[in-house]
Amino acid sequence: MSNLIGNRFRVLIYGQSHAPSIGAVIEGLPAGFTPDWDAVRAFMARRAPGGNAMSTARKEADLPEILSGLNERGETCGAPLAMRIVNGDTRSQDYAKLRDVPRPGHADYPASVKFGGANDIRGGGQFSGRLTAPLCFAGALALQLLEREGVRIRARIAQIENIFDAPMDYARPDLDAILSGDLAVVDSEAGSRMRDAVLAAKSDCDSVGGVIEGFAVGMPAGLGDPMFDGVENRLARAIFGVPAVRGVEFGAGFAASAMRGSAHNDAWRMEDGRVVTPTNRHGGVLGGITTGMPIVVRVSIKPTASIAREQESVSLSRGENELLAVRGRHDPCIVPRAVPCIEAAMAVALYDLIAERG
Repeated sequence: MSNLIGNRFRVLIYGQSHAPSIGAVIEGLPAGFTPDWDAVRAFMARRAPGGNAMSTARKEADLPEILSGLNERGETCGAPLAMRIVNGDTRSQDYAKLRDVPRPGHADYPASVKFGGANDIRGGGQFSGRLTAPLCFAGALALQLLEREGVRIRARIAQIENIFDAPMDYARPDLDAILSGDLAVVDSEAGSRMRDAVLAAKSDCDSVGGVIEGFAVGMPAGLGDPMFDGVENRLARAIFGVPAVRGVEFGAGFAASAMRGSAHNDAWRMEDGRVVTPTNRHGGVLGGITTGMPIVVRVSIKPTASIAREQESVSLSRGENELLAVRGRHDPCIVPRAVPCIEAAMAVALYDLIAERG
């Protein structure tokens, strides 16, 4: 099932953008775990529209309703935990034309072919970023469980358009240096320029993308497997579940292709009784297995596909070319709201590894 991920910590996500509800069923939560629901809601609020000019005007409370999986004391009881989020602020009429004239950059056309025209076009249906709300719910629980194992996960905006945040030390990233607020950056001045770039694109009826950098600190060495079930494989699968992700790299990533081995290799060193590396160009994973160094992943986020600027498309019913300007409420840049989604995807994949260890 394409909406299911995980081996021991399994998350099934359901729903469509304008369906009555969206939600998740989670298996593998340890019995006797009492979630911090305030922390869950606070984490999910980071994904919700921020009420500012950089985000969509759609308003959703995103309050999770627990349907099963807890006992009378509010602890996980060993049964699957099911939750739902009711969709409220929908405008399905904004999407009526798109069944015939697909949006450039969206899944409208291939989904129509795959599902014989029965796909839910409203808000992008099951292909919408709205489905990251239940992912963030599952990720919020996984983050709490990882913290009990001494693992912290945090992501930041490394780039929007051609504006870069200050560099971070991959070997010893200071996660507390990442600012809270609408832009998760280290350098507030860079954040201000990023904000200006987003608003400039919005005023041009256009959009911009960027890069999110995720860190997982405290993962023990020795987790994962070679070849097709490596840590990078599993992280990439989870991260690509976030719409708008176009690329994933680890550590030095593609920049490694321009290095010599002597420049890319991280030396091994003993420090306080632990094997570490003074640099971390390998991003915490070698041979698909964790090394104990911070896991570093960089994620490319494309510009929001729905833009008000007129674009070339086709009329499927008439078999003719047609121009389309997308109406409705859309983010001029999805990067800020995608930050917690990347954290959630990382948490789901990494807690699954921890759960497998037993």
